[in-house]
Amino acid sequence: MYKLTLAIRYLLKRRIAYFAVLAVALCVFIVVVVMTVMIGLVSSFKQKNHDLVGDCVVGTKSLVGFPYYDEFVEILGKEDWVAGVSPVIRSYALVNPQGVDGVGVEIVGLDPVKHSRATGFAKSLRIHANDVARAFEPLQDANFPGCIFGSDVDLRLDTRGYSVNCFPLTAKGALAQLGTDVTNAKTFYYSDVSTSGIPKVDGFVVYLPFDMTQELCMDGAIKRASVIHIKFSLDVRLNTGCEKVAALWDDFKRRKADADQEHLLDTVRVQSWKEYRRASIAPMENEQIEMTAMFCFVAIVIVFIIFVVFHMVINHKSKDIGILKSIGVSSISVIELFSGFAFLVGLAGGSIGLFSALFFLKRINRIEDWLFTHFQWQLFDRSIFAIGDIPNQAEPKLLAIVFCSAIGVCLIGAFLPSWKAARQRPVETLQVNQV
Repeated sequence: MYKLTLAIRYLLKRRIAYFAVLAVALCVFIVVVVMTVMIGLVSSFKQKNHDLVGDCVVGTKSLVGFPYYDEFVEILGKEDWVAGVSPVIRSYALVNPQGVDGVGVEIVGLDPVKHSRATGFAKSLRIHANDVARAFEPLQDANFPGCIFGSDVDLRLDTRGYSVNCFPLTAKGALAQLGTDVTNAKTFYYSDVSTSGIPKVDGFVVYLPFDMTQELCMDGAIKRASVIHIKFSLDVRLNTGCEKVAALWDDFKRRKADADQEHLLDTVRVQSWKEYRRASIAPMENEQIEMTAMFCFVAIVIVFIIFVVFHMVINHKSKDIGILKSIGVSSISVIELFSGFAFLVGLAGGSIGLFSALFFLKRINRIEDWLFTHFQWQLFDRSIFAIGDIPNQAEPKLLAIVFCSAIGVCLIGAFLPSWKAARQRPVETLQVNQV
């Protein structure tokens, strides 16, 4: 009982202990706030990439594409663990409104209904989100061929239509048309806008009907596609589903070993959405890792602060330690006493920092709104981070780890001073000339 009483007394009576508590509280506050926002941004960005491509992707990076995709789509459609399949054509084109210089974009040919079953495409639409079958119906005339623009594509709205010019390729990768007119061109009319929340996608993509894109880009008697997007049933794990797709593809490729253009099947890879979008996701994950590493260094600084504080406290309390040991208190009990003191410092600092962080996070969006209203300043540039509100939902796991770490850091920082105190001899600390 005396250990707890003395530990509480040291915490309340020694002003330098307040410094240690505030240092721990500040560290906990910063870590919880920054990591909550960072985890929210990374999770949101991953979810947007997941919605963009579905669970699994069977495709090639070659603009030539690969044949017999329709047969493989039919095979996948018969599997009960597959919830949606969407073949897609990816290529590049020059798009220009009438009388205006063109803009180079990536064109994506798809069937909006099939693609919405396999991905989150329907959720990205601004006008036809609830009627995706009409996504390519232009507003002025449903009989015209429509196109969907990424929300950040640098093209002005033109009701006269947009000319899409692209280079059709043969199965060997050569230009299908030679001479003065090497491009295919077709006029499309604005029908909708897609906002995926990924700036590198929304600023460079124009969506077109699948069949028309095939005519524009893929020359040859055998139809070709670039990618097949797949969504699994809810009870299918990602790795398991991808392994099943890979097995089906390997079997399909063996059966097509003697078919025309079978060499194009060798360029096709089966990837999960995480692998397929790795180039986009990895930078943000690396930032999260780097941020975590930085906070580990902050924890080391807190260890030294606690060490200095406890060293000073123990130097001032050497007579108390001598008296305790002179009446039979063991060295282990002295260590337990100051470890209890360190535990209380970590408990108090962690609690203050935790509740302060939760209080701040709850109001962080209102604070940003006020700063933007009065000073035109935002914490995050929305042209870089495609978010609405700042993520402010702290994960219980993060709170538990940070809180326990705060206590652990205090115990580590206090260990050496406590061990030094336990080694003190009463005859040295209670000498008459020192009392």
